[in-house]
Amino acid sequence: MTRLLWLSIAAAFLTIGLKTAAWLLTDSVGLLSDAAESIVNLVAATFALATVHWASQPPDPHHPYGHEKAEYFSAGLEGGMVLLAAVSIAWFALERLLHPAAIRDVGVGLAVSAVASLVNLGVGAQLVRAGRRHRSIVLEADGRHLLTDVWTSGGVILGVGLVAATGVERLDPIVALAVAGNIVFTGTGLIRRSIDGLMDRALPSEAQAAIDAVIDGYAAGGVEFHALRTRRAGRRSFISLHVLVPGAWSVHAGHILVERLERDLRQAVPGATVFTHLEPIEDPESFADTSLERGGRGV
Repeated sequence: MTRLLWLSIAAAFLTIGLKTAAWLLTDSVGLLSDAAESIVNLVAATFALATVHWASQPPDPHHPYGHEKAEYFSAGLEGGMVLLAAVSIAWFALERLLHPAAIRDVGVGLAVSAVASLVNLGVGAQLVRAGRRHRSIVLEADGRHLLTDVWTSGGVILGVGLVAATGVERLDPIVALAVAGNIVFTGTGLIRRSIDGLMDRALPSEAQAAIDAVIDGYAAGGVEFHALRTRRAGRRSFISLHVLVPGAWSVHAGHILVERLERDLRQAVPGATVFTHLEPIEDPESFADTSLERGGRGV
């Protein structure tokens, strides 16, 4: 994964140079906004690289569940920086909207910007695919940011082209404001996902359905389940539940059942760590610990 993030950093340096050159050639505030977002890409990719290294460290006495949640800090920071870039773009665009200025050397400037967009398209697509494959929010967030940058650049190129074709100079800052709005949408999405992870949001509905299918297959022969809880920390998922079996069962028989159950759950939800608690179904106390606090009203 670190190799892809180094590729993202290299792409950020390259696109910053190309987009800055496009802005200097044309004096377009739209292209300036595009260059500003590439600077955000660079900072975000650098922080993501450090975060991936941190998150990959094995569990230790102070972090017995591992360090995977560190990935959410990176995604949240990237979302915040995206919003900061949107504010900066809107500031420049509003100034240019009030004081229109002509753009120049449109053909060369747009060609340079298009090359930068193709670089982001290739690297972003690789990052998103790798993020899904490795269940890494850092890689996926960085990749989606780059792909958003491609759409941003496309809008800017269209806007600058329209200015050149129509001579309506205010189209340039109007496009830049639209770009800022699109960036806000991306940034808020990244922050929301980061908050969900840090707040231990339950696994997605697809994973929940897979878990339910496994449990339903075991809900026979007097076996019941309750206190099912799920959460995700970076690439790792956590599943915990109580397994209620007839009290006449031997410890060995109960152990065999939960071993099979845990194996099937790990197959249904790749990358999951499963915790089970075996209880006798006839004992009323078995039903008194379904909440987070014993005897409480929580979930």
